[in-house]
Formats: sequence, C-alpha cells, structure tokens
Amino acid sequence: MQSTMQDVPLLVSRILTHGATIHGKAEAITWTGEGEPHRRSYAEIGARSAQLAHALHDELGVRGDERVATLMWNNSEHLEAYLAIPSMGAVLHTLNLRLPVEQLVWIVNHAADRVVLVNGSLLPLLAPLLPHLPTVEHVVVAGPGDRSVLEGVRPHVHEYEELIAGHAQHFDWPELDEREAAALCYTSGTTGDPKGVAYSHRSLYLHSMQVNNAEAFALGGQDIALPVVPMFHVNAWGLPHASFMAGASLLMPDRFLQPAPLAEMIETVRPTIAAAVPTIWQGLLGELDATKRDVTSLRNVVIGGSACPPSLMRAFEERHGLRVVHAWGMTETSPLGTVSHPPAGVSGDEEWAYRGMQGRFPASVEARLVGPDGVHLPWDGESAGELEVRGPWIAGAYYGGTEGADQRPGDKFSPDGWLRTGDVGTITPDGYLTLTDRAKDVIKSGGEWISSVELENHLMAHPEIAEAAVVAVPDDKWGERPLAAVVLREGANAAFEELRAFLGERVARWQLPERWTVVTSVPKTSVGKFDKKVLRKQYADGELTITRVG
Repeated sequence: MQSTMQDVPLLVSRILTHGATIHGKAEAITWTGEGEPHRRSYAEIGARSAQLAHALHDELGVRGDERVATLMWNNSEHLEAYLAIPSMGAVLHTLNLRLPVEQLVWIVNHAADRVVLVNGSLLPLLAPLLPHLPTVEHVVVAGPGDRSVLEGVRPHVHEYEELIAGHAQHFDWPELDEREAAALCYTSGTTGDPKGVAYSHRSLYLHSMQVNNAEAFALGGQDIALPVVPMFHVNAWGLPHASFMAGASLLMPDRFLQPAPLAEMIETVRPTIAAAVPTIWQGLLGELDATKRDVTSLRNVVIGGSACPPSLMRAFEERHGLRVVHAWGMTETSPLGTVSHPPAGVSGDEEWAYRGMQGRFPASVEARLVGPDGVHLPWDGESAGELEVRGPWIAGAYYGGTEGADQRPGDKFSPDGWLRTGDVGTITPDGYLTLTDRAKDVIKSGGEWISSVELENHLMAHPEIAEAAVVAVPDDKWGERPLAAVVLREGANAAFEELRAFLGERVARWQLPERWTVVTSVPKTSVGKFDKKVLRKQYADGELTITRVG
C-alpha cells in the first residue's frame, strides 16, 4: 500500500521563501564595530537573495551545479549567498579564511569554483591566490576594503551592490532533486589534504528542523541567535538555515570576534543563544570577569568543536549566570550529532554529570561503538570504543573533485556505510555520549589507555592555568607517556610539582605526566581546536623546554 502524501522536495529555496514571507520581520543584524549595527529584515534578505541569483545567472553565467565560493565573515551578504546560491541550483562553497594559503588554493581548484564572493577586508588574503586559481572567472567584492590589491588580476571583478542592483526581487526557484548538492564544505585537513563534504538540500532541511527541535536549540521567533562560529565552519553549525526557518533573528559578528566586541554586542543586541568553540568562550569569560557587562539575555551558550572543560562551564554559570550547553559534531555530520540537555528529573551533581557529557543522540542519528577488534560494544557508560554514526545528515562519502566522482576511503567509512568519526568514547544506556579522546590522541602507555582530554580538563580546573594540552610522546619503557603543555595565567607561578600533585588527587598515579612544559599558547587549528600534531612535532624537534617531574 502506498501513502497518500504529496511528494514535495525538501529544498533550501523553501527555507528561503518561508523565512522571507512568514518571518519577514525577523532581522539579520550585522555588527559594524562603530555606531548602530546594520539591520536587514528577512523580507529584504529574501528580495536581495533573488537579485543575487539573477546576477549570478544572467550576468556571470552560473549554470547547473557550478560552485560559487564565499570568502566572507558572518554578515547579511553572506546570509544572502547562503540562501540564493543553493536555491538557484548552484553549490555554495564556503572557504575557511584561516587555512594555510596552499590549502585554500588546493580546495578552490579541487572544487573548481567559478565565482568567489569576498568581503573587501579579505582582499589582501585572496588577491595573491588568484593567479593560482585557473577555474575562477569572477570575483564579487562586498563591503569596505582596498580594491587596489586586485589591479591586474585575471578574473573579472565586480562590486556586490552594483552587481545585484536593478535585478528583479523575485526569482522562480527551480524544483530541484532534494538529493542534489546544495553546499560544499571541506574538512580542515589536519591529516593529508582537506576532504570535501557535499550537503544535500534534503540534509540541510532535515538538519535545520533538528536544530530547532527542543532536544537541540529550540529556536523560535522570540530568539536572537549569535553564531560566533564562522559561517565557513560547517555552515555555522546550521544556525543560519535553522534561524531563517524558525524566524529567529541573527546577530552576525562580522570580523569582530575578539572578547571585548563580543561582550559589547551581546549587551547591546541581547541575543538569547550563542554558539562557539571553547577557546572563544575562554576569552569571553576573561573579558566578563574583568569588565562588568549585562549578558543575562543569553539563555544558552552552546560549546562544541572540542570538549569544554567542566571548570569553564561552572565559571560561566556561577559567576555570570550563563548556562553552557555541550554539543558534539563534525564537518561530516552537518554538524549536529548530540546536544547535552540532561534528562528530566535530575539535579545537583547528577545533572552536572550529564551536562559534562557530549550529549544525547537525536532520533535521526544512529550510533554504535566499535572496539579495536571490530566488536560492537554495549551502551553501558563504561565500554570505550570508536564512535561510528549514520543518518540523513551524515556523510557517506567525500567529494572526489572536478570529475564529480565520490571517494569512500576505507579508514573513514565502514564496509556497511557508517561514518568512522575517529572519536573514542562511551555511551550510557539512555543514549548520552561521552568522548574520552580522539583515536589519534589516545595515549597508549604500557598496554593501557590514558585519556588526554581527561588530563586536560583536570589541569584547566587549576586556578593558575589558562589552557592545557596533553599529547603522547615516545617512551623507551612504556611505549608512550603523556606530555603536559600548560599556559599559565598572567602573574601565575605554579610549579610543575604542584600541578602534578593537583592531578594526582583526580586520576590514577600511573597516568600522571612526567614531562612538563610551559608554552605561551596552545597551537590551534583553523577552527580553534588544539592542534596536537604541532605540539608533537615541536617536542620531536626539540623546540620545547621539558622539565621532568616524578
């Protein structure tokens, strides 16, 4: 028996049309750094998105699923590109402006981008790359910036506002196959070349619905969402599409991502939810501790990208009344995989235990744990294995390049199609994930595993430590042992013996690091995660001053 339901494809254009009409009074609010922030209603965003689509199609000749790249901050023009490019049938390709230049060149060429939309302030980054980007035919510049750096470059250069001016504010969005690619995002390439993840219209639509679910962020018309996480980092965790769908306004920080302007914009615009990686929130905490600000509008501070130290969560809540919500995901999961809202009826230490976990899986994300021998492990909260997931917004392959072929590397996807996340953790019987480490970062010492994340979290709870990273280093006796690299707070003088004793009260003695070093900052990837491969190389090259304790 067949259903009697209509078969209407799930498309980004439907999010665009819905947001621009039903939620037309909601706003994209872009922080300018001076005076009043720039405000643009969703109705205006919808009209300008149509104008952009006309300009790309009629003037720049974008056809079919050609890739249109963005090298932009979080702002209203970027939101217009987010909506217009997939809706017209092309593929939005967000470029990570923090990647090394050689990786940016590789990514643009791999994706065969025809057009690049760029903020004027980022032209000094883009201009030197253009001679190495043979597929790029047009550069469209939005916002202030020195255009002189583009003199003599090969691609045609256009001004964003001039390009879209005069075009119709309505576009007959095509009825696409919902399984066609809508957006393309590359992993940060911490090992090997970056890998392309092509999101479908269907996956973005379903992911947006999940972001708005009460199990996740519960966005609605009463909300203002602040995506501090960049729009080039896994679609700003789905917040732009989800907000446009739900009618939540967006506070866009543009290039003002430092602690002081973030605190000012929160106090001024009063967002209700914000999302960023732990390093951003660590900096904001220091600003709030030093300068009194009214940030009480925030009902949720979402932290993802890497594990949030429990000490940071408690500091926000106890000192500033802000509730921190843990989440987990990755480029390949669109990214929402889990969100840590405790189950009903828990309180006190039990509630904090749940909040410290990465969170519970929603209905559309299936998960399993796999041991080193390939055996599937039980959800008992104790058995640790590599996390594998599957679902309608989970990648099943990587984009293969200009030929359009897909790649399914054996180390990233199981034979039966599950994504191997590379994360090691446990799952409770009621479906809450706790990550203990990355598979590549687990310290294998004398046949036992040591969690680098656990040691880091304990160290960052020490009052004199600002940041801490723990990596495995070779050891003649045990195979590997932990090296602790710490960043001391200003004016702090904690001795390594004191830090080791502090750790000794919290973990087994055999897990305590013998090797310690002080660094000015922990190396970070382009998306703000600890870059442990850099620390390991610095150790191997003798660049760190090591003190042995114990």
